[in-house]
Amino acid sequence: VQLQAFGGGLVQAGGSLRLSCAAFGRTFSRSEMGWFRQASGKEREFVAAISWIGDVTVYADSVKGRFTISRDYAGNTMYLQMTSLKPEDTAVYYCAAAGGSSWASQVRTRENEYDYWGQGTLVTVSS
Repeated sequence: VQLQAFGGGLVQAGGSLRLSCAAFGRTFSRSEMGWFRQASGKEREFVAAISWIGDVTVYADSVKGRFTISRDYAGNTMYLQMTSLKPEDTAVYYCAAAGGSSWASQVRTRENEYDYWGQGTLVTVSS
């Protein structure tokens, strides 16, 4: 079972990027999923999360109004659309998925609530 995050890169402040997270080896269509990030020298932090059906989303205050999380059930893929990027958004971005199957519309915001992690994709925002 593998999650693969991609789409990172170098962008100027104010620009946009779209990250994708694809699952291989199993389906996560009934699992909560989320994005975290880790800046150099800092601990990994929560960015955004989405319920299994996509009806509930939650964002860190630092990205609210600028980032949008979504998921594609047909393709078993999750996305993070990032706009109005700031230098402080520079980090390695990780996608994560919870194990098991969910029936409730809920989101998970803590690292220990996730069982599967992608390898991370680097986003660098220049000023």
